[in-house]
Amino acid sequence: MLKSQQLPSTNNTILTDDEIVDLASRILFRRLKREGKINSPRSTVDFLKLKLGSYEREVFSIIYLSNNNEIIEYKELFFGTINSASVYPREVVKDVLRVNATSVILAHNHPSGNVEVSTADKLITGKLIKALSLIDVEVLDHLIIGNSYASFAELNLLAQLKQEVECLDIIKLQS
Repeated sequence: MLKSQQLPSTNNTILTDDEIVDLASRILFRRLKREGKINSPRSTVDFLKLKLGSYEREVFSIIYLSNNNEIIEYKELFFGTINSASVYPREVVKDVLRVNATSVILAHNHPSGNVEVSTADKLITGKLIKALSLIDVEVLDHLIIGNSYASFAELNLLAQLKQEVECLDIIKLQS
């Protein structure tokens, strides 16, 4: 390791595991921001694994993006229990408007490590797609972090949910 890449030591203090993980997640976030845009799903997943992987309860977070997919902010919005987290679309919309984001990447962890997409995961993603579409904000992906990860976009679930939301809107307009 080059000297310029070494972490500064403060009074020969030994860092705890949690402090090392925190530093690593900050470094990864700076790299994402330095790249300027979300171009690499892999770097996004690596960052989210560091941020969400150690929690013993479900945590729902959002990466807020500009119209050029530049990172505005990362925020952990809702904290739940061992196997669920209540997510409130109204609060998500308020926070998206607060930072003036034009698109988002949703993420949450499964403390069990199992990244299988649940019915509840699909339902809340559909609700968020619908709520955010009303203010012209696009959901680019919903990532589930565990022993590995699941991507709604890669699994084509995001496209299916967006299509379902559009179909429901058309049906409501016709009735």
